[in-house]
Amino acid sequence: MKTQMNFSQYYNVYASGKTPVKLTEKPALPYKEQIKILADKIKEADHIVIGGASGLSAAGGGDFYYKDNDSFRKLFGKFAKKYGFKGAAAGWSYPFPTREEYWGYLATFLYTTQHAEIQKPYRDLQKILKGKDYYFLTTNQDTQGVKAFSEDRVSQIQGDHRFFQCSNSCNDEVWDAVKPVEEMVKAMGDGTKIPTEMIPRCQNCGAEAFPWTRGFGNFLEEKRYHQEYQKVSDDILAHLHDDKLLFIELGVGRVTPMFIQEPFWALTGSLDGAYDVMINRDFQFLPEEIEDKGQAIKGDIAQALDDVLVEMNK
Repeated sequence: MKTQMNFSQYYNVYASGKTPVKLTEKPALPYKEQIKILADKIKEADHIVIGGASGLSAAGGGDFYYKDNDSFRKLFGKFAKKYGFKGAAAGWSYPFPTREEYWGYLATFLYTTQHAEIQKPYRDLQKILKGKDYYFLTTNQDTQGVKAFSEDRVSQIQGDHRFFQCSNSCNDEVWDAVKPVEEMVKAMGDGTKIPTEMIPRCQNCGAEAFPWTRGFGNFLEEKRYHQEYQKVSDDILAHLHDDKLLFIELGVGRVTPMFIQEPFWALTGSLDGAYDVMINRDFQFLPEEIEDKGQAIKGDIAQALDDVLVEMNK
């Protein structure tokens, strides 16, 4: 609750790429030394909580959201050509002439993430966490987490591309989106719109559906949402008194620091056996409060995980 309030109060600070938290003035250790510390902490940990954010999936090739690059053109080429998109996210707010065209794009987007293979950073995490007691918390909605790890060890707290919800939030249920999306993509073929009758609707009130993810409208914070939070809460409560509890933040940016980063900082500061390691391409934030209980590694996440694996195998 505190971190949620911080985000409202300090929105302009986050938007400028900063943090309201007082940071350490100690210089960061050399990169290789930081990697060795992380590798050692993983080996020693009684329990590990991974916090995976957008930077983690971007490091694995999920970089087509905001860039007009090769992966975007490969997956969304027909939409780029017809509508002038410069990244997949542009379609979320594009004024499509018809709902059939909107759903043609959206079905393509959802199909892309639903059927994507496990990205290399997630495969590396599988190796890093092998034989360890861990939990994976993520703000990513792309299903990479539940593909890489057992679902009882994963919380997707910002939604999940595998589900639809009622746009009117007339009930607290979410339902399968995978099969309907496959059928929409098949019916669309080489075109960019789906048949009208395939637009997904709520079986209760008849309203149009949308993906159960924050960002598409009135995100449903009901039954499944609370289940996802309850899982990670139960996990952390069960390990509060571990001698060596390790938090690892991967790719937390300035859009949603209150869901992973700031809770990890607060827990590390309040728990005697906790340690927090942050890996981020753009930011190197280590709070003064935990300057002796953490490391902030600035670098490419994919490379850092590779380097951790090498160090662990020495």
